[in-house]
Order: sequence, then structure tokens, then C-alpha cells
Amino acid sequence: MDSDKRFIRMTTAPVPSLILRLAIPTIIIMLVTSAYNTADTYFVGRLGNAATGGVGVCFALMSVIQALGFFFGQGSGNFVSRALGAQRQADAEKMTATGIVLAFCFGCVVAAAGLILRKPIAIMLGSTETILPHAVDYMTFILIGAPFMVLSIVFNNLLRFQGNSFISMVGLVIGAVLNIGLDPLFIFVFGLGVKGAAIATIISQFIGCCLLFLGCMRKGYVKISLRNFSPSFERLKEIVRGGMPSFLRQVLACVAVIVLNNAARDFGDSVIAAVSVVNRIVFISNSVMLGLGQGFQPVCGFNFGAKKFRRVIQGFRFCVVVSAILLLCLGVICNLFAPQIIGIFRDDPEVIAVGAFSLRMSSFIMPLASWIILTSSTLQITGQALQASLLSLARQGIFQIPLLLLLVPRLGVLGIQISTPIADFLTFIVALPFGIYMLRKLLALEKAELEAPSAPVSAEAVGDMVFDEG
Repeated sequence: MDSDKRFIRMTTAPVPSLILRLAIPTIIIMLVTSAYNTADTYFVGRLGNAATGGVGVCFALMSVIQALGFFFGQGSGNFVSRALGAQRQADAEKMTATGIVLAFCFGCVVAAAGLILRKPIAIMLGSTETILPHAVDYMTFILIGAPFMVLSIVFNNLLRFQGNSFISMVGLVIGAVLNIGLDPLFIFVFGLGVKGAAIATIISQFIGCCLLFLGCMRKGYVKISLRNFSPSFERLKEIVRGGMPSFLRQVLACVAVIVLNNAARDFGDSVIAAVSVVNRIVFISNSVMLGLGQGFQPVCGFNFGAKKFRRVIQGFRFCVVVSAILLLCLGVICNLFAPQIIGIFRDDPEVIAVGAFSLRMSSFIMPLASWIILTSSTLQITGQALQASLLSLARQGIFQIPLLLLLVPRLGVLGIQISTPIADFLTFIVALPFGIYMLRKLLALEKAELEAPSAPVSAEAVGDMVFDEG
């Protein structure tokens, strides 16, 4: 599909069907990626609590690597979708090249620094003496593949923000399925244990990255050329503005996992293993909602760039309602079958007991995540970096981490189990007025546009067209 046809489709097709068409591949991506992320936990779980905990504490490190990918992928992708909506192809090409090159360079820096400091990092992440060797083994190979993990996320975001989630789905799904297949081969057949899980992960990440790159190079998409690399102050500012909320969200999630693991360390490997399993299950439960939200992102970016604000509002409302219903259903399932779900990953009675209660606590507030994440995402796409960043700070930075520090010394394991759901509820209370204010400003922008239609958006205005100007 050429760029003109894509623009027409993104700005005129019925919003619900358009979002669903884009969301179905991303939902598949999220589910398969969740399965792929969970595969390591599932197969390593057969090696014991210490090995499971080793993979679990490294989840925080992977969050940092993913944070870089989302920073550059969302930062450049948000701008690209608005630029394409304003029909500014050259600007989109320069931002694409800039985001890709910077992402790879920063990924290499993280890999080098992490390999040098991997043992102190593993201890900082919450490893006990028994977990430490497994964490270091797993971390070593994950860091080697870090640059390609970052690039995969950037390519995926660039494809999605251009309105093609199908190609991004193919690349990521192939990599994920490959990882699931390689895990038992390297862990059990080759006898590499935790190292095998990490090797399987980086091989699949590399292959997935190559496939996504080939997808980005297809005719009809923003051209990728190193000659367009142009890290000007304005482009860097746009990457920061579009990517900082995602970066803060991921980094704070990493810090929260570190605090959680260190809090759980005093209670033994079983508690760390239970926390690790519950984190992965909650991620899976949110996958459908996240996939639907990612289907909305290019629709939001294109139509905001084209000043079709009513379509942005329609898309937001549709996604909130559908995702809330889906999360409510998943929450009921997690509540009713919590012990059985935890038992899939570990058959240790203590892990099941701790994990089942934690999962049930989390299940009560699952539907609230639809408003929180979609409000933050819409603010981010429409250039509201400050509001989106504040909302990103709220869950972990303002609520979860302080709650852990406050409740765990007083309540022990119970403090670990209830801190996250309480933080999610308090974050919803904060997100509610943010979302209402955002919708009102979008309505005001639409009214102003109807009363005095503006000229086509200039290249400079693509990045600056934010609510405050409405």
C-alpha cells in the first residue's frame, strides 16, 4: 500500500473496524511475546526455585533494555505517525534514521557496561547466594543480545506507527515461536540450564530483529537510509517528548522489581519465585489490552496530525470499553483458578500459596488498567509529554515503591502481595482526571477546527501541535 492510500485509510475508515484491523496482529504479537517471555520461566522452573529466581531477578534488567527500545521506538514512532498524518514524508524519514541509529548505539553501551558489571548488578537486582550464579549466567547472554533486542522494539514501533502491524507481527511471532522451540533444546537436550534459556532468547531476538528490518525496508514505508541520520536538537527533543513516558514507565518498573526482589529476598527463594511467576502472568493478562492500545496508537497519531480530533476521541472510548471488558473476564479467571495457574509454572506448595494470593489480589484491579494505560498512551502520542510522564511516574515511583518500603517491614510477605494492587488502584484515581481533562481538550480542539479550519500542518508544527495550543 502506498503512502497516499494509507493516509486515506487511516483518516477516513470507520474507527472501530480500523483499530481492530490494526489491533488483531498486535494482540497476537503481545500474546505470543508473553508466551515467549514466559517460556523461560516455565522451562527454567523445572530446574528449581533458585533457577526460577535467577531468571526472575533478570526481568528487571530486561525491562531496562526494553525501556531503551520503547524510548527510541515510541519517541521516533509518535513523531513519524503525526508527520505522515500531516503528509510530511521527508521529516518522517529523517526521524526514522535518527531513532534507529541512536537506539543501536545506546544498546551497545548498555551491553558493554552490563557485561563488565554483571555480578554487582545481579546482587543489586535482588539475588540471594543460591540465585546469584543462575542470574549471572542468564544475564551474560541477555546482555550480548541487548542491541538487537532494542532494535527489534524500534522496528516494531516504526512499522506499527505507519499503520502496518501485520509485518511487525510476522517478525516478532517468528522470533517468539523460535524461542519457545529452542528453550527445551538448549536447556535440557544440550544440558545448558539457565544459560540455554538465555542463548535461545538472544538467537530468537536476532532473527526477529532481521525480519523486522526487512519489513521496514519494503516499498511503501518510510525509507531507511543512514544518510538521513540527523540528530538535530529538535529531533532529539521530539524523541525525548515522545519516548520519555515509556522510558520512565519501563525504568520505574525495573526499579520496582528490584525493590520487590530485595524485599522478597529476606523470605527465601520460594517467595522470589512466586513473585516472578505472578509478574509474568499479570503481563500475559494485560497483553490483549496492550495489543488493542497499540492498534489505536497509529490511528491516534495519524488523525491527530491530520487534525481529525473526533476520530481520536472515538478511538480512545472504544479501546477503553473493550479492554475493560476483556480484563474483567481475565480477572475473574485469575481469581477463580489462581492456584492452578501458578501450579503450571511451579509445583512447589509454598510458591503456589504465596503466588495464588498475590494473583487474586491483582485480579481485582485488572480492569482499571485499561483507563490508566490508554490515557497515558494517548497523552504521549498527542505530544503531552509532561502529563504522560507524570502518569508514568505515578504507579511505581509515587505509589508502589514507597508502599513496598512502608508495608513489607510491617506486614512481611503480605506487604509484598498487596503493594502492587494498592498502587494500581491509586494510579487509577490519578489517571481519572487526567483522562477527563484530555478528552475535554480534544473536544475543544475539534470545535476550534470546525469554526476556523486551518491550513495544512507545517513540518515544524507537527511536533508542537499539542493541547496547550488548542
